[in-house]
Parts: sequence; C-alpha cells; structure tokens
Amino acid sequence: MGGSFVSYLRVSTDRQGRSGLGLEGQRKAVADYLAAGGSLVAELVEVESGARDARPRLEEALALCRLHNATLVIAKLDRLSRDAHFLLGLQKAGVRFVAADMPEANELVVGIMAVVAQAERKMISARTKAALAAAKARGVRLGKPENLRNQDAGQDRGRAQQADRAAKRAQDLAPVITAIRAAGTTSHGGIAAALNARGIPAPRGGAWSDVQVRRVQVQIP
Repeated sequence: MGGSFVSYLRVSTDRQGRSGLGLEGQRKAVADYLAAGGSLVAELVEVESGARDARPRLEEALALCRLHNATLVIAKLDRLSRDAHFLLGLQKAGVRFVAADMPEANELVVGIMAVVAQAERKMISARTKAALAAAKARGVRLGKPENLRNQDAGQDRGRAQQADRAAKRAQDLAPVITAIRAAGTTSHGGIAAALNARGIPAPRGGAWSDVQVRRVQVQIP
C-alpha cells in the first residue's frame, strides 16, 4: 500500500468526544488498515452533529492531504454515507480517499452516495415538517421531550409518527385519486368505489368509505 495518510474520525456529540465513545473503534479500524503499510501524517477528530454542515476539522484534514499529497482515510464509509455535506465536500476537494471498511469505493461511488444522501435528507426534512404541522393543527403539544412528562412525550411522538404515516399515504394516493377524478368520478362515494375496485385498502384496512376519502383529500395538496 505505502504512502501518507490523514485520518478523519467523527463522533456526533460532545459527550462522545469527551468519553472517547465510538472513537476507539474508528481509530482501531484505521490502524488495522494502515498496518499493511503507510504512514499517518495526522489524525483529525470532529465532534459534530450529523445534521450540521460545519466541518472545520474535515476542512483541515483535506488541507493537510493536499499539502502532504496524502490520502484521507476514514474508518467506515457507511457511517458517513448519509452525510451529504461530507460526501459532496470530499467529491469537490480533489483529494484521494479510502475507507477502511470499503477500500474499493471510488469517486464514482462517492458521487452517487452524495446525490442519494442529499435527496434522502430533503425528503426526511419535508416529511418531518409536514407531520409536525399536522400534529400541531390537531392541537398536539410540541416541544422537547425533556420538557414534557414521559407519558405526554410518548403520546406526542406517537401522534407525530401517525401523522407522518398518514401524510406519506396521502402522497402515494394523490396520483391515483387525481386519475379517478380526471376520468369523471368526483364524488367522495364514487372515488371510494373506484379505490375499492382497484384493490387499494383503506388507511386502516378494509373497504373505502366516502368519509375516509374526504379525510385523505384534505391532506392532498
């Protein structure tokens, strides 16, 4: 193998950073990979939330790679495969890289992962906002779980998850209902019959009713 390497390790919270939780496993994976040959120029540790885009230690690691003509080495690519900022930054940096758990991964793989991660991040954010808005509209009390009693927090999370599922279900049904209406069936009862004829189960299973169609249509933009 040979060559120079800069190691980049990341943990998600300050507590993990102080305790070393998660770091030792990553450090060992890098060390095992480099045991086949190669010198370590530096190790950079990022203590950061996966949802935030600021990666000062990553930028420092990439700069060191360019300065030393070194390769960036990370412990696990799957740990960062949903981090669009990391993947896009790696793709644009023009720096060689290797993942100890997936040494065969190349720039093409990273580019594809970056596109997928960005799309997933946007969809998750949109679904979460829609679910919370729906829960708030029904009068659900929102807030940090630690500021609520355990029972209330659990109930709120359950309602938010239920609202999320309902919103996604409505999105899936939207093109079907649009096609039914375009064919000339516009009443709730008629749409319910058309959905039943297509073998599409109602939200809680069984046959559709006009009331259920009305509820779903309220959620369709």
